[in-house]
Amino acid sequence: MAFSKDDILINPEEVTNSIVQQMRDVVAKQFHKRGAVLGVSGGIDSSVCLALAVKAFGPNRVVGLAMPEEDSNPESEELARDLSKQYGTELILEDMTAAVAGFGTYTRRDEAIKNVFPEFTPEYKAKIVLPDNLMEKETLNIFQLTIIAPDGTEKSERIPLKEYLQIVAASNFKQRSRMAMEYYHGDRLNYAVIGTGNKNEHDQGFFVKWGDGGADVKPIAHLYKTQVYQLAKYLEVPQDIQDRIPTTDTYSAECTQEEFFYRVPFDIADTVWLGMEKNVPVAEIAKALEISEEQVVRVQNDITRKVRTTEYLKANPVHLV
Repeated sequence: MAFSKDDILINPEEVTNSIVQQMRDVVAKQFHKRGAVLGVSGGIDSSVCLALAVKAFGPNRVVGLAMPEEDSNPESEELARDLSKQYGTELILEDMTAAVAGFGTYTRRDEAIKNVFPEFTPEYKAKIVLPDNLMEKETLNIFQLTIIAPDGTEKSERIPLKEYLQIVAASNFKQRSRMAMEYYHGDRLNYAVIGTGNKNEHDQGFFVKWGDGGADVKPIAHLYKTQVYQLAKYLEVPQDIQDRIPTTDTYSAECTQEEFFYRVPFDIADTVWLGMEKNVPVAEIAKALEISEEQVVRVQNDITRKVRTTEYLKANPVHLV
């Protein structure tokens, strides 16, 4: 049977039932926990994970944490409230600004940005992005720093390695602080911490080690992003969340996940990746997606490179003997 872009489709009911049963078995029987706690950002992944947790444990044993900080989009908190109302779960608001500032996140980040753009002040917004859509042109994953002045003027420059590493290291305090807060509430309630990363994030290393990668259970780490959307529809996640463009919600300037990391729309990338895993010939994948073989190879190379170079993020601590 010929490979088709419909091969990415799942049976949402069967997948949901399987995940729910496994969550019950692991959380209650293996970890001896009473329920689940997870961060909710108003994004599709955390929303689906909350809905799955409610099916597994009931709304009274699921707690969502909204954890905004200075750079967060206010819309995230509003959507988190809508989500909790829809599923009848408790929502706890934890403002992480003071904790993140205490680690020096903003000052360390801004110091690095000023090395590239001396005119940068806290009134500016900033983000890190990759080159434009990989479907259009073969380019290396070389990050650019973009700043946006109060009057809306944008400037972009290739970011030197030293400054890139410092900005990322400083920003990673955000995810690591949130992970600590999730475990505070998990320990307080004797609840398991639910990770919200999907297959794209987990396998390609789009997460912070011991940050948003830290969890007791990862219900959707085996599902492509497009499959998470299929579950969202089945689980009746609020439509505003289903329609929202996935963002990093890390930088002060709005930055989509495609801009920062993936470079290719999920519907294309996921189908190419599925074809790779099934050993489907490049020509067949190209035909199914109505794109060129060259474009398929570009996407394959990008995925392979990211999976290979981020293995250390997925590795457990090495015990030396």
